[in-house]
Amino acid sequence: MPRVVGIDLAGSPRRPTGYCAVWGEPIRCEAGVVYQDREIIDLITRFSPDVVAIDAPLTLPRGRKSLDRRERAHFRECDLELRRRGIRFFPITLGPMRSLTRRGITLRGLLVERGLNVIEVYPGGAQDVLGLPRKHRDIRGLLAGLRRMGFRCLKRDASGDEADAATCALVGLLYLRNSYEALGDVEEGVIIMPRRESGL
Repeated sequence: MPRVVGIDLAGSPRRPTGYCAVWGEPIRCEAGVVYQDREIIDLITRFSPDVVAIDAPLTLPRGRKSLDRRERAHFRECDLELRRRGIRFFPITLGPMRSLTRRGITLRGLLVERGLNVIEVYPGGAQDVLGLPRKHRDIRGLLAGLRRMGFRCLKRDASGDEADAATCALVGLLYLRNSYEALGDVEEGVIIMPRRESGL
């Protein structure tokens, strides 16, 4: 059975990172929050997933060498495609997104070193495609929609971090079922998004 871990990564280890591990048919899952990089890696390793779906930028724009100095490149092709589709997002070089991007790139490297398959996902965009509300608009509606899709581990008072992590895991499942789109190009980095007709 496919095993997926979805990670809603925080930009700082002082803030909660949501996770949702999924396995089995019908879906069984576990959701919660962790903080430190070591906790995240240990958690993922414990589940030994077929794919890790992370909500964080995992690559830099083509031609950009650093997040620490001013450069012209601010958007990847996958980011521009989101914008063309009317999907709202924060540019990876904007304020707090820099620390998230830096942490995401580092975490991806550590996981790939361990032989894990890591994909970048964007739960807010996936929710738009799947007709689910984003957490800041209707967290109860989002949780109810995810529970209808089989994520019964999500309690009615689950946090937005857990809901977004479950959405990451959902996209990871769709990725394994070949029901996805890859926005961008492989050399620069891609964001995995569900197809509009996707469902579990």
